[in-house]
Amino acid sequence: MKGCYCLIIHMTKSDKLKIGEIYEECKFKKGWYVYIGSAMNSLIPRINRHLSEDKKIHWHIDYLLKSNNANIKDILFCISDEKIECELATKISPFGEEIANFGCSDCNCNSHLIYFTRKRDAINAVKNAYDSLDTKYYNLNYFKKELT
Repeated sequence: MKGCYCLIIHMTKSDKLKIGEIYEECKFKKGWYVYIGSAMNSLIPRINRHLSEDKKIHWHIDYLLKSNNANIKDILFCISDEKIECELATKISPFGEEIANFGCSDCNCNSHLIYFTRKRDAINAVKNAYDSLDTKYYNLNYFKKELT
């Protein structure tokens, strides 16, 4: 199964983290983050991997998620053969603050991690992005009930 996803991440407190080779130290503010990714070969295993606490650090997002202050609160994802990850990032980013160069080393986007102070703003930006691309999306509850 192929698709794209948006992790809705809550940072309960601000934290300074090393992020791979891009940041020796990056401050992540308390608030809400949307991470936009794709899994064009294995959507379900990728989502499960992000939800797992026991994983090898591989992607930029892994460094953020290993913080005790970071928690995935929801995932809005689509099932599709089309890789719309960059389109989603482009549509979501004007409504929040981009974390420069995060999660986009394989494309020309500015960022695939967007900061929001409020949860509802993060969720609405993601939903509006999917809607503007005329793409049906599901949330984490659907994933837990139907796809595991």
